[in-house]
Amino acid sequence: MKATPLFSAMDLSATGLMAQRNRMNAIAQNIANTETTRTQEGGPYRRRITILSELGSSTEFKTLFTGEKLKLMATDEAHLDPVYARRDQELFGGVEASEAIDEASPRLVYDPSHPDANEEGYVEMPNVNIVNEMVDMISASRSYEANVTAINAFKSMARQALQI
Repeated sequence: MKATPLFSAMDLSATGLMAQRNRMNAIAQNIANTETTRTQEGGPYRRRITILSELGSSTEFKTLFTGEKLKLMATDEAHLDPVYARRDQELFGGVEASEAIDEASPRLVYDPSHPDANEEGYVEMPNVNIVNEMVDMISASRSYEANVTAINAFKSMARQALQI
């Protein structure tokens, strides 16, 4: 029996940790650029958003769960088979994060003395709302903590299993 399937729960939480770290980095970048009116691409800074998606199969979880639950009602040698475990990893591979740019239009702020003001005196400011960013940061932080808790629970269970 290979040790890899044993750690699949930890691998799942590790993908969650990486995804939430990427999310917090994007949020921090947004907060740091709330007043950036000029970028290399031209125009004001555009808000970065993190899109979380499932790794592995796109089959509906409930359908997969019901099928696996029926198979596990009786203990079987196949449960220890590395092919069976590999199939589980393909079905529930974790989460991945990708970054996108929020296409919302920039805020217009009246400030005729600003160097980037247009003819009417309006400045295009980044489409970043600091309150929304802080709420997203709290959410990402809590999700990160939940994944750390899951990893610690797995480590505790593994430690107790070794004492048997």
